[in-house]
Amino acid sequence: MKQTMIVSDPAILMGKPVVSGTRVTVELILEKLAAGETIEQILEAHPRLTREGVSAALAFAAEALRADVLYPVTTESK
Repeated sequence: MKQTMIVSDPAILMGKPVVSGTRVTVELILEKLAAGETIEQILEAHPRLTREGVSAALAFAAEALRADVLYPVTTESK
């Protein structure tokens, strides 16, 4: 069985999902990509992180969003 690349441990970063073997959170990877950083830039900034780890983080986030939870988006009108 393939080892899970995304893990959550209450003793590490308060249980936030991280790429296994690192302290790089799924949240951080998403934030960096949303800010316009490339995968190469993220890998350069976090040497223990792998391309497979980034892919696993994206897959984890996609799976989390597939849950039956609605996330209403609101816009403020002024």
